[in-house]
Amino acid sequence: MSAVEERPAVRSRAAGGAVGWRAAATLPVWAEVKRQATRRRTQLALGFMVLLPVIILIAFEFGSNNSDNNDQNGGGAFGSLVDLATSGGLNFALFCLAVSAGFLLVVVVALFCGDPVASEASWGSLRYLLAIPVPRVRLLAVKLVVALAYSLLALLILTATGLLVGTLRYGWHPLGSTVAAAIPPGQGVLRLLAVVGYLAIILMVVAGLAFLLSTLTDAALGAVGGAVLLWILSSILDQITALGSIRVGLPTHYSDAWLGLLSTPPQVDDLVKGAIAAVCYATLFWSLAFWRFTRKDITS
Repeated sequence: MSAVEERPAVRSRAAGGAVGWRAAATLPVWAEVKRQATRRRTQLALGFMVLLPVIILIAFEFGSNNSDNNDQNGGGAFGSLVDLATSGGLNFALFCLAVSAGFLLVVVVALFCGDPVASEASWGSLRYLLAIPVPRVRLLAVKLVVALAYSLLALLILTATGLLVGTLRYGWHPLGSTVAAAIPPGQGVLRLLAVVGYLAIILMVVAGLAFLLSTLTDAALGAVGGAVLLWILSSILDQITALGSIRVGLPTHYSDAWLGLLSTPPQVDDLVKGAIAAVCYATLFWSLAFWRFTRKDITS
């Protein structure tokens, strides 16, 4: 064997890997995408994103039969939001996002980001993945990217379905608001996309927290439930005015700042603060997840 033919083997042994082994070739992203797509929880979560706007539409249709009673008893602020939601497809899609952002989307994102690593550990397959060998950083990065992609897909499916069924039922009209004049449909679509983008950024905090917990426990339910409970706790603390300026540091403090996009002109100060805070929190949680996972003993 010539010296030229020996060099690749020498380089591979020096790097600690077999001949032809490349870290970038292990655990392809597309393979993880297809794998997660076959999971029942993925199918149910995305399916419910389609089903929810339909359920809300049916509820509105049945509720319209009792509108006289609602007028007599007083619908309150929520009643005015319902009236606004039935005034066009844009408003209906916005309503679907509004009623989902506080809890449902939090659960879905926590499910996608808190389940991948913990479920592998609970099945006992995590150590076998690492023995293929898949580098720990790559394994975690691929699972995080796929989890974020499915979380974003769920958000887009909910918005698109709400816009579709709302437009088919209530027509294509300006985006209304309880705090400002109606926004023309063209600008309304851009405002709606901006709301979706901001919610995606805010939900990165949930994604980061769930992913961190997923690397700390072998119980997927614990990672998902822990992220949801901590988000709810932050929301509760944010309502306690006695905490004063401490509330500004809570990850949920600017979760409703997207309402500023419905005013004319848009109020973006809180949007910028909320986006920066969310990115900082998410980066911190993801960094801790990678730091912990690359140093822990994998026994399951």
